Amino acid sequence: MQFRILGPVEIHDERRGLRIVPTGSKQRILLGALVVKAGHLLSYHRLIDELWGEHPPANPANALQAHIARLRKLLEDAGSTSQERIDTHALGYQLHAGPDATDAARFHRLSAQGRAVVTTDPARAVRLLRQALALWRGPALQGSLGGDICQAEAAQLEENRLVALETLYDASLRAGLHHEITGELEELTSDNPVRERFYDLLMVALYRCGRQAEALGVYERARMRLVNELGVEPGPALRRRVQSILSQARELGAPAGQPSPAAVIGSIPAARAARGGPAPQGGAVVLDLGDELARLRRRLDRLSQEQELLSRQFDRLSARTAAAR
Repeated sequence: MQFRILGPVEIHDERRGLRIVPTGSKQRILLGALVVKAGHLLSYHRLIDELWGEHPPANPANALQAHIARLRKLLEDAGSTSQERIDTHALGYQLHAGPDATDAARFHRLSAQGRAVVTTDPARAVRLLRQALALWRGPALQGSLGGDICQAEAAQLEENRLVALETLYDASLRAGLHHEITGELEELTSDNPVRERFYDLLMVALYRCGRQAEALGVYERARMRLVNELGVEPGPALRRRVQSILSQARELGAPAGQPSPAAVIGSIPAARAARGGPAPQGGAVVLDLGDELARLRRRLDRLSQEQELLSRQFDRLSARTAAAR
């Protein structure tokens, strides 16, 4: 039996291949809270608050007991063993689950295994992290966010998912899979517009594909979103990345055995000729890229000057405010 919370809360009977979904929102919230705190005692008061908040029923203890009875019946229908049970204690209830009995536990285990081999075996890390992320069926604890227990766990699991995605694409770049991940990273920057790490990874992937101007355009897009949504400039890591792209830093190169960005860019005219299309005249590809790089470098210089000017103005205003006090 497996308890699933990486999506809508449900029980999966692996022996019979059955999915069992609790009926009613209170049943789903209760199961979600018990699974999140599996192996720990949850007090009656905390469970009542999780289910009903500030509007409990007239007799909340009896109502909670009735919901627990229904969940126990649900576990029996799912083929539970002595390992999977809900125990009653003087102060509350406790769910017992077998080892690795939740999809969240499997996700954490696979993610940890993937992180452990990112530098030594990035291809294996990619496989492990994709297995971990494949366990997600939707937002964590979907439809069960009643109180603090499930809400806090859902937020933490979502952060864990994003970190696993960042690690996955880092490993993919180390494994030389930059061509395969640009589309996925484009989606992630759109879905998570203020998470700078995804922009960083996308810039590296595009650069290694020989799409240097597009990589620099990603920085401009990230900056606009951060300024518009948070009122801040990109952080130091993203600023360093754009500078390394402008200077074509050696550390941005593809892994051993992969073509360098310069080689990819240089192969564009030959590739067009091989397909029977006209080759660009006079090295137009190289010239166009050079013009774009120069324009972006001028833009970065202006932004640096503007930022320095604003910083000085802020310091002067702060000093005046302090003196006036």
